[in-house]
Amino acid sequence: MQRPGGVLEVSVNRRMLWIGSAAFPLDNLTRVEATKLKPRRGATFLGFLKWLALTGVAYVLVIAASDGDTEIKESGNPMFLVFTIGLAIYFIKELLEPAKPILAVETAGGSLAVVTLPTVEELRTIAGQIVHAINHPEAEFTAYVNELNNYNGPVFNQNGGTNTGIKL
Repeated sequence: MQRPGGVLEVSVNRRMLWIGSAAFPLDNLTRVEATKLKPRRGATFLGFLKWLALTGVAYVLVIAASDGDTEIKESGNPMFLVFTIGLAIYFIKELLEPAKPILAVETAGGSLAVVTLPTVEELRTIAGQIVHAINHPEAEFTAYVNELNNYNGPVFNQNGGTNTGIKL
């Protein structure tokens, strides 16, 4: 359940794993893993090249559309330079982004829930509690996860097998 103040509840009771308002039967879990999700630096670099190429094409089109206007050609079109610098800053920020600790909970139906916390050790503790609850039907626990400052909050739910990935 979502608690006030950005706190998310992860709990096991009555053979169900609750992550916020999502419920997963313990017998249906196929994977519980605490790991670090590394940024896709290769995809970031390819995206940078794509946007740089599009910027270059736009610049060439502006020069071609000016049809001999010497003022545009002489100024060098500062918008091209500003956009390129902004693109480079974004690229560097993405490259320097650290790996994010995640707890991935996957079911036999292909659903995936991801919980984030500041450290992998905290997530490994929760993963151990989930595994213990799978092996011991009488076990129950509750953990409260403080919400991180990202666009999706502390949990990302993904359903189906045709998804292309997770961006946290």
